[in-house]
Amino acid sequence: GQKFVTRELAQVLADNISKPVRDTAPHHDLSDREMQTLVRIASGKKLSEIAAEFMLSPKTVSVYRSRVREKLNLPTNAALTAYAIRNQLV
Repeated sequence: GQKFVTRELAQVLADNISKPVRDTAPHHDLSDREMQTLVRIASGKKLSEIAAEFMLSPKTVSVYRSRVREKLNLPTNAALTAYAIRNQLV
């Protein structure tokens, strides 16, 4: 009649308990340039257009996009756009 928890699940639970509670949205951890990149991607701009606007190489803008995806744990540009809309960034 008792509940059983595997070692793996116990570890996940322990990890989640020890994480600090966030009182701000994850996008507050982005740098200014990462935030600007997020907003422009969510507005439908291509990386090449963003690069021209920032006077950077497209590869550099791609790095910003990768950092944003990693920090926000979002896999695609569509997910970035949905996040920006949900959080009223665009």
